[in-house]
Amino acid sequence: MIVVAGEALIDLVPQGPGALAPLRPAPGGGPYNTAVALGRLGSPTAFCSRVSLDAFGEALLERLRVAGVDVSTVRRGAEPTTLAVASLGADGSAAYGFYVEGTADRLFTAPAELPPGTRAVAFGTCSLVLEPGASAYEELLGTASARGVFTTLDPNIRAGLIADPDAHRARLLARLPQVSLLKLSEQDAEWLGGTPREWLAAGPAAVVLTRGAGGMTAFTRDGPAHTVPGERVAVVDTIGAGDTVNAALLHSLAARDALSHAGVAALGPGEWAELLGFAARAAAVTCSRAGAEPPYAHEVPDPVTD
Repeated sequence: MIVVAGEALIDLVPQGPGALAPLRPAPGGGPYNTAVALGRLGSPTAFCSRVSLDAFGEALLERLRVAGVDVSTVRRGAEPTTLAVASLGADGSAAYGFYVEGTADRLFTAPAELPPGTRAVAFGTCSLVLEPGASAYEELLGTASARGVFTTLDPNIRAGLIADPDAHRARLLARLPQVSLLKLSEQDAEWLGGTPREWLAAGPAAVVLTRGAGGMTAFTRDGPAHTVPGERVAVVDTIGAGDTVNAALLHSLAARDALSHAGVAALGPGEWAELLGFAARAAAVTCSRAGAEPPYAHEVPDPVTD
């Protein structure tokens, strides 16, 4: 079982040019998209969050259920669902403005226990910033790490939500000893500061750096870096692409029984090429479709399981 912990929200995606273009509501949130992607790929997955009782909250939960994701660790609240208003660049890249005050996901509290058979817990995005939930997710990260559970962190920086960048940067870096796999975009890496080797020295078994169409690179404590190119695709938008990478990496590591520091350290160059190539193909499918629509298993064969 892979548990994904973090926010579920509604993306409001423009359906045309201009500031007053109609907006289409779509389920979103980095951790939420990761959970949906894992479910579609066929990994046993649970989502751990707090979701509104409103109509948007019901739609968010239904999409998880359809993807085969266990929602028994989701708590509910009467507060409204967080909204993220997307704006799309000419290249399909997305930027966001957020409506987060008084929303349900901010009041998350850490569960007393993780689901039976939990092998990994993934964290990221807005849930790492917005209090009081951010401290509760940190608590869960610390608990999972102390119990030897594989943990992943995707900072997925949303600068508009961060009131004190230096404090948040220090907070993320302080969490690295509890992180097994750090995945971040080149933009996140620039914001965070430092180098993959410095981050590895703090604790993670691997760091995966994504560069959009430029591909991605995995850095480990021993041995050379492993790089694969990006997949060529007609980009509709990039919403959910990084979240799909998170899911594909976890799915492939689980298939290789490598959800541990030792398991990651044992991966050879060929296995990293397969794992990263699978993640690049999965992200390309997501980029070829509007909104966060990650692929199903039959759309991206995994060399280990197919």
